[in-house]
Amino acid sequence: MSLGGIAIAIGAMIDAAIVMIENMHKHLERAVAEKERSAGRPPDARSFHTGALSTAERWKVVVESSKEVGPALFFSLLIITVSFLPVFTLEGQEGRMFKPLAFTKTFAMAAASLLSITLVPVTMGLFVRGRIYRESANPVNRALMRAYRPMITRVLANRWPVIGAAAAIVILTWIPWSRIGSEFMPPLDEGTILFMPTTLPGVSVARAREILRVQDQILKSFPEVEHVWGKAGRATTATDPAGLDMFETTITLKPRSAWRPGITQEVLISQMDSAVTMPGVANAWTMPIKGRIDMLATGIRTPVGIKIFGPDLGELERLGRQVESAVHSVPGTRSAFAERAESGYYLDIDIDRAAAARHGLNIGDVQTVIATAIGGMTITQTVEGRERYGVRVRYPQELRDTPEKLADVLVPVAHESARGAPGSSMNMSSPLSAEGAAQVPLGQIATIRRVAGPMVVRTEGAVPTAWVYVDVAGRDIGSYVRDAQRMVEQMVKMPQGYSIVWSGQYEYMERARARMNFVVPATLALIFLLLYFNFRSVGETLIVMLSLPFAIVGGIWFIWLLGYNWSVAVAIGFIALAGVAAETGVVMLIYLDQAWKARVQSRRPTVSDLYDAIMEGAVERVRPKMMTVTAIMGGLLPILWGSGAGGTVMRRIAAPMIGGMISSTALTLLVIPAIYGLWRERELVRANAHVGEPIAVSLTPLETLPD
Repeated sequence: MSLGGIAIAIGAMIDAAIVMIENMHKHLERAVAEKERSAGRPPDARSFHTGALSTAERWKVVVESSKEVGPALFFSLLIITVSFLPVFTLEGQEGRMFKPLAFTKTFAMAAASLLSITLVPVTMGLFVRGRIYRESANPVNRALMRAYRPMITRVLANRWPVIGAAAAIVILTWIPWSRIGSEFMPPLDEGTILFMPTTLPGVSVARAREILRVQDQILKSFPEVEHVWGKAGRATTATDPAGLDMFETTITLKPRSAWRPGITQEVLISQMDSAVTMPGVANAWTMPIKGRIDMLATGIRTPVGIKIFGPDLGELERLGRQVESAVHSVPGTRSAFAERAESGYYLDIDIDRAAAARHGLNIGDVQTVIATAIGGMTITQTVEGRERYGVRVRYPQELRDTPEKLADVLVPVAHESARGAPGSSMNMSSPLSAEGAAQVPLGQIATIRRVAGPMVVRTEGAVPTAWVYVDVAGRDIGSYVRDAQRMVEQMVKMPQGYSIVWSGQYEYMERARARMNFVVPATLALIFLLLYFNFRSVGETLIVMLSLPFAIVGGIWFIWLLGYNWSVAVAIGFIALAGVAAETGVVMLIYLDQAWKARVQSRRPTVSDLYDAIMEGAVERVRPKMMTVTAIMGGLLPILWGSGAGGTVMRRIAAPMIGGMISSTALTLLVIPAIYGLWRERELVRANAHVGEPIAVSLTPLETLPD
């Protein structure tokens, strides 16, 4: 992600240098032409030479051209830097992922903004010299001007229709906007898949082993799978609370080049899910790192989790089953499983104290035998080279796998009359045993029965809770949760004192959305202030701010065409787009203002002068505008075409920027001149009305506009 910040900023970092060098070319061309005109030499149609100017004159041109556009460019790059501030407010998983990207991009753009007004002017004076080809000598520039000139001519002749068409395009963008789904984060390709099925509580060790073996064998049969490793139950650590009803299988995939043609990870998971489906087993698919992070943050290992809160565990289990049944009917549900809060099975051994006392036994004696015979006891340790293993002794499984057989477990008793009696069948080394000790079956001194109880007791905020795990396939998380919420409201009646909270990735998504809803408007207000400090005009500031919706239009259409969902990564792409789009509007206004101020200074301007200024500022300076846009898109296209680890996230950052730059460029080149013409014409009318001079404000006929 750190390198990703540089990648999305590399095109914008050189924009200021492009505009400043282009502006210096124009000033040099005028200065050399003036010098040649005074000397009586005919100008070269293709190029000019800076040798016609003295060193002092050339550096004077450098200073004047830099002062002309430098402040506006500095503020535009500063706006790109400031526009990324919302990323620094992200928290949790999204903050840890995207803050390195934000730091590198912010530092890079901050350095570029400083260098644009310090180093770039100096290097222009040192290296921009010698023979320089004129703008008209470039065939690409001639083609751009030839195509753009009639377009801007028609725009000036139909300003209100052009503005109305742009507004209609913005309104029509509601169509793709309403069809784009939402998710917290695009899936990262870790190269492995974590398969986490769950079955009902009370499954035996033998059955759990069989389920794990069969599923792992099926998964290994896929040609895209390299290795499969699964476990049932908990590991030998206190941090793993999994029971035998929870399985985890890590699937290592082969490189993509070894996959079958047309197989994607989504298709592969769908095929695997169909192949390993078993009655009574709910499947869930994620990735190892992602799954661990999700479980550490919310405890939910599936994309969507439902937490039911209430005081009674039995009622929580009933409600959980109803919610499970309700979400099963929602389209896009791959699996749903509600925790059985009271469906655990236990053996309750109730020791009869009176019966034990008749045999001279106390509770501790009986419990020691139960723990040793059933659970086992480590009696020694064996050393095998550098390895050490504990030796445990307990009853074999066939003598302790049913309550009836457990009732036959023999407990040694110490009757005086039995000392030395023949037939003693057990000589135990415990304090209770002695030579000739008698034995009594456990069933004679205790009652053994099966009982139901809580499998696990969860609490959150000191309130008992039961969870429902929901795995989603083929749908975005946002629309799925909305449909599931409506379905649960219709089918599940919540008693008083019970509540439902939707968790998992949906919880992350809502948290990030709430933060963005507050921070993004504040950042836009800060951008407005920076633009106002630069232009000292509310009108020009609003014109630049209009480039933001024009850019968002293209970004929305582009991510809809690519089939991407709204996510934190896409939001970051739009945040970056806002700063770049503002810069595009600033560059356009720089040239329009230059052309207009040149006419205002020489004489009292007219409407015809305004149209001439717009034609000059828009058409004659189309090359630097296209170069800045091309530089930005040139830095983004490799990201869009890239693949590999992290590629899914970076593509979703680059996509709205590329689509937004396309629409922003098209609409900025056409709509901003029309709005600028209306605004300046209104000011011109007011100025002439103030001095009492009439002015014709009707639009110049199309055929009379300057070429």
